[in-house]
Parts: sequence; C-alpha cells; structure tokens
Amino acid sequence: MSATIIKLACPDRVGLLARITNFVAAHGGNLLEVNQFTDPLSGWFFTRMAVASESLSVDLEAFRTAFIPVGRELQAEWTIRDSREKMRVAILVSRLGHCLADLLWRWHSGELAIEIPLVLSNHEQFRSTAEREGLPFRHIPIDASDKTAGFAAVEAAIDEARVDLVVLARYMQILPPDLCHTYAGRIINIHHSFLPSFVGANPYKKAHARGVKLIGATCHYVTSELDAGPIIDQEVVRVEHFHQPEDLLRLGRDCERLALARGVRAHIHDRVLIHDGRTVVFRD
Repeated sequence: MSATIIKLACPDRVGLLARITNFVAAHGGNLLEVNQFTDPLSGWFFTRMAVASESLSVDLEAFRTAFIPVGRELQAEWTIRDSREKMRVAILVSRLGHCLADLLWRWHSGELAIEIPLVLSNHEQFRSTAEREGLPFRHIPIDASDKTAGFAAVEAAIDEARVDLVVLARYMQILPPDLCHTYAGRIINIHHSFLPSFVGANPYKKAHARGVKLIGATCHYVTSELDAGPIIDQEVVRVEHFHQPEDLLRLGRDCERLALARGVRAHIHDRVLIHDGRTVVFRD
C-alpha cells in the first residue's frame, strides 16, 4: 500500500497529536503508522505519520497545501511526501570501495529503493564498477594545492544530477562550508570511528594505540565542522588484545557498511528528524 508520509517537528504543547490526526481524518486519511516523541529537555515534539494514500480525499499537492496553515499554527518544520517517490542519491567515493559495493548491492536487490543518477570520485578506479551497473560515473580530481575549482565542479555535477541526497561512501575529502550549507541535512557521511572519539584521519590506528576494547563506525550528517554533524546511526564491534591495526581495519569496515546502510535507509524513508545538532530516528 502506498503511503503519504508526514514528518514534523515543533515546540511541544498540549493536543499536538490530536491536531494533526484530526487534520488527516478531515481529509479521509487512514493512518497506517504513527511515531511520536517529545523531548522533555528541549520541549520539542517530533512525529512521523504514514497515511494510506488511497484513502485521502484529495491529491498529494492539495493535501500538502491544506496543511500549510496547520504547520504555521504549530510553528513547525515539516514535510509531506509520497513514499513511492524514490529519492535521487549521489554516491561519492575515493579509493576504498566496500561501502560503495554494499550500497550498490542493496540498491540492485531492491533493499534500498533509490535512484542513483551519479557516482562521483576523485579517482578513476571505480568507473567500471559504476558503469557495469549502468550508472553514470564522474571523475573529478581534487588538487590538494587548490581545491576550489575541483569542488566547484563537484557541486555543479551534484546540482546537475538533481539529487535529494548525497552519500559520502568513504569519500576522503573535506567538503567546503558552502556545499555543506547548500545541502544541509542532505549529505550523509560514514566515519570510520565511533564518534566523538578519534576524529579525523587514521582513527583505527589511534584506537589500536589507545588499546580500546570496542571500535565502531558513525553515520552522520555533514556540517562545516569536521565529523561533528548530527549522528544518525552507529555500529560497534569488540576488539581483542591480539588484534593488530589491520584487524581493526577489517572489523571496522563491516561496521561502516552496516551503519551507512541503516542511516541511508532511515533518511530515504523520512525517519530522521534533526533538531539542535541531534537526531530523532524512528526505526522501522
């Protein structure tokens, strides 16, 4: 059954859920799923509702337009989207292809219901991987001495592909602040560390030197502050005393694949709400 997804966050007050569900009922909507959470510390309300599209008495655009006064009344940030509309996702990758391969397998198998209009890299080595799947591949090198031109080309390629989401699948370049701002809340990164520990490069080497007993990976939204964006998902694995740095790399890559896939899945199904540097994630 197709669903119309309402995602909303606003200041908390009495009767919020009733106000929204009454609006849905007034338009003939049959609720398939309702998730809600009120953060007592921030006084903020979050909800995600799935409405049977066939039950609505109006089309999607009319339903969305009718909700505008409600959203204004509630001082809300909100979206209403048809679940059948596949998000357009650009995947950026550098020299390590395990996350790219995992995402492509999940896409090919139908586990991730997305369109991929662009695979982009600062290296050539995954061109054949993308083209074998019939996906457009762009190679845009980034000159370490002057990254401005390279990132201008990257942004132009992303804009041209008309994407809803950018996924950094071990794309080992720090995006410029302007690009982070333009696509705020729409760039997902996988960091090979259980953030906020071991920020930056070589986290597994740092973790081994520190003798940690758990390592992990963090899927988060990208902001202009390095590795500090709102966290969507994390995965961990136990480390034994005999594990060497290369073992941590092997174990960590499994964590990276899982955390990134879960984070992307949550985003494309409108299950992530961002507020004040943190996320509320309604799991499926």
